[in-house]
Amino acid sequence: MNESDHQNGVPCMRTPRSVTEMPYVSQTLPAGLASLYMLCKRIYPDQCNPLQATTVIKYWLGGPDPLDYISMYNNPGDRMIGIPPHWHYISFGLSDLHGDNRVHNTTNGSDGPSGFGFELTFRLLKDSSETSPPTWPARLMQSLAKYVFRTVQRFPKCKAHLPREVGALDRGGNTLYAGDHVSWHCGLDGSESRLQHMLMGEDPQLQVTVTPHGSVRFVQIVGACLEELQAVQRWNGPGVLQILKRHSVTGGSWLITNMRRGESMFDVDPSVHDEIAEGIKTEGSNLCGISAHCSWEESNNRCDKALVYKSVEHSMNNLRIINNSRAPNGDLKETDGNSNYNSCELSELTQEQYIENVHLTFNLEAGLLLPFVLKGRIRHGRHFTFKALNSNATITFVAPSVSGSLVSDEKPFVAQGSWLQVLVPNSFLDTMESSLKFLNEPVMEPLPKTINWPDRNLTITINPDKL
Repeated sequence: MNESDHQNGVPCMRTPRSVTEMPYVSQTLPAGLASLYMLCKRIYPDQCNPLQATTVIKYWLGGPDPLDYISMYNNPGDRMIGIPPHWHYISFGLSDLHGDNRVHNTTNGSDGPSGFGFELTFRLLKDSSETSPPTWPARLMQSLAKYVFRTVQRFPKCKAHLPREVGALDRGGNTLYAGDHVSWHCGLDGSESRLQHMLMGEDPQLQVTVTPHGSVRFVQIVGACLEELQAVQRWNGPGVLQILKRHSVTGGSWLITNMRRGESMFDVDPSVHDEIAEGIKTEGSNLCGISAHCSWEESNNRCDKALVYKSVEHSMNNLRIINNSRAPNGDLKETDGNSNYNSCELSELTQEQYIENVHLTFNLEAGLLLPFVLKGRIRHGRHFTFKALNSNATITFVAPSVSGSLVSDEKPFVAQGSWLQVLVPNSFLDTMESSLKFLNEPVMEPLPKTINWPDRNLTITINPDKL
């Protein structure tokens, strides 16, 4: 992006680490919103009044949509560097626009993140016949924003030994980062498009910005097909995004979504299969947490009152937000006040309870990840967490080398409230992988299917996705 030092009277302040500090200009607009508008004006100086989706009843007045505004800009692209014309959508509302506690807690101050610390963007390839931007991306962005807000309300904050590496449930909700992904299971525009899932990248033009209410990142939604989603789950999000950037048909360097795309990155370049397989072998997977249909229960027949933590089988809009690793090691201890999987009440976490026999239940989509959890995470000395979509149930598989965990050889199953840790010792890995081998192949067996390891006091049931 080429910018002059003074464009339209707005000073262009450059600071290290790709952070743009936007001074507040006194006007009737709220300070946070004014700062973001200024940033957009520097990119689109000739589009001061873009088409904008606006909520009729604001969220803080009881309206259903948390994003106050979604602006839709006409980006001309740059043919010289292979950027085609496209529509650029930018949300306003996940960050703190007002700074008066009407939507977001303002205790962070200007030094921390503003609201959730990010806004969503989306780049849609422009059809030559289009004169105005399609509005369906605005509905898509509102759906993601609703999930972020609602998970915050469901997950109160608490202090505990929680998975630091899991990453994107900071502040008690599903805060999105570049490298994360969302399984959607239908065309993003409601069509029969092959692009039925989303990856999260960094917007190539909108840098991290410091507003009067804190910093704001811009997380760009990228349309992805099933094969690309699975590659992220088995390997890592940033790696797949870099592969998509290589070819214009899969998004190019700006990761522009083309809903008519019929080819996956594997169709465009079959050698990517080997590249990803080698990456899994040498690096493992950095996917370390998934929101899923799952539950756990104590199956000790000697207990009159067995612990049971189950999830509801139907999530809001069947939405699953998947989070990738952003921490450098496998430490399970919380290091700051922003716990990650804080779906627990503080009173529940005052005691640790040893569980003798455990029964875990997953739906098929989550179960299909189990072989990759063992291969890409546990074999590399890491941990992996399944967080129930509509309950407090949390299941963390732990390798013996992970520090800060509650489990040990003597106590392989330990519960802390609704959070269960399951130790997978090296001596059990081959056996467990062999028993779950059917999940590596197209599932031909009828579901539900139950696998039991009596010598380990462990049982796993795989249910169909739809009961």
